[in-house]
Amino acid sequence: MRTRGGWLRRATVMVAVTLVMAATGASPAGAIDGSKGRPGYCPDGTGVTVVVDFQDLGGATIVRCAPGDQSTGLTALKNAGFQIAGVARWGESFICRIEGRPGPASEKCIDTPPATAYWSYWHAPNGGAWKYSEWGVTNRKPPQGSFEGWSFSKNRTETTNPPPRVAPSRPKPPAPPKPPSTTPARPGGTPPGSAPAAGG
Repeated sequence: MRTRGGWLRRATVMVAVTLVMAATGASPAGAIDGSKGRPGYCPDGTGVTVVVDFQDLGGATIVRCAPGDQSTGLTALKNAGFQIAGVARWGESFICRIEGRPGPASEKCIDTPPATAYWSYWHAPNGGAWKYSEWGVTNRKPPQGSFEGWSFSKNRTETTNPPPRVAPSRPKPPAPPKPPSTTPARPGGTPPGSAPAAGG
């Protein structure tokens, strides 16, 4: 039989876990917000395509579209549907976790992430090359049609931070199918413009 005391202990633990997750910004891995953004590249010159490459953290590189105009790199990241966490000291000015990684065991998200393990921030025009951002995520407005990139840098130097491993280039739309030929054949199956057979 369940006792009131047992229920109270379980409720207290659940509240404590919730408070810890709120304080650290923890979110379950793979918890992309399906109500925001859409999977894949933005299909045209509107919106901002956001690429997240987990690199040494493992897992696939994720590409999502933040539709429409984006005021900052932070809004593009969130409006593409990614779950993020900032740090307790500086808030979302420093991105500590994306999709729950790195996890709380290795990163507490209290202060600025260390230079040996952090999310590096990149940008590029469509069809261009990734460039390490000189601006913080709240200080840069990405142009529509451009790419924003996030790549986890672990045990790298300032000059060897890895850019995302997905080229910042929207796939070209497939060419429309050619319409079938509507030119009728001559009686007897001879196509128009064909010369009659010799010796006839």
